[in-house]
Amino acid sequence: MNKIIKRNKALFYALLVLTCCFTAGRVSAQTTDEKKVAEAVETLRAAMVKADTVTLKNIIDPDLSYGHSSGKIQTKAEFVSSIATGASVFVTLDFTEQTIKIIGNTAIVRHILTAKTNDGGKPGAVHLSILLIWQKEHSQWKLIARQAVKV
Repeated sequence: MNKIIKRNKALFYALLVLTCCFTAGRVSAQTTDEKKVAEAVETLRAAMVKADTVTLKNIIDPDLSYGHSSGKIQTKAEFVSSIATGASVFVTLDFTEQTIKIIGNTAIVRHILTAKTNDGGKPGAVHLSILLIWQKEHSQWKLIARQAVKV
């Protein structure tokens, strides 16, 4: 009887270790892509505050659809131009409550955007719910769509 219990305990622990190994491998693969997407989102945020149009052009897909909470839709060229010309100025820009879901080569990112703005020299503040869609191109994540709605 003791041999059976010892054998079952050993089998139980072996299965537990194998399950943990497989689960850890699966979780770390997701975490790697999610981390890269989070880094891309942070790069976007920082580039918007710094008005770094070179970085913006590098992380945005040529076919970007950039939707504002007002209903206005911009292309990549229009969005980058609005940052470059000062039509859109972010004095501060914070993203909170961020979630990232990876589906194949696509990432769905949601967060709350809170910012102080100075669009065209006019101070303001915004508080929006944002949806970003990123697509993996080779090893780089590119922004393909953005939509904002008022919270």
